[in-house]
Amino acid sequence: MVAKRFQNPKGGLNEAGRKHFKKTEGANLKRPIKSGNNPRRVSFAARMAGVKGPMKDDKGRPTRKALALKAWGFGSVAAAKSFVAKNRKT
Repeated sequence: MVAKRFQNPKGGLNEAGRKHFKKTEGANLKRPIKSGNNPRRVSFAARMAGVKGPMKDDKGRPTRKALALKAWGFGSVAAAKSFVAKNRKT
């Protein structure tokens, strides 16, 4: 779980969160790519299409999973799966 101060309310990490992971773990995290068929976007969609869990919490609010998908330009898990099927390199 990532601390709230590192989370972007619209999904994913904010700039402070990306800097934190670079400092603590050496990770070179980048901002989400909202459109196109960039290999990084295809990879994200493939990973997230397999993540279990609801898109909304008990109160009807979108989960972090739903927010992350939206930040990358996907409205649902089905949309991410469809995108991967069309753009995966064989």
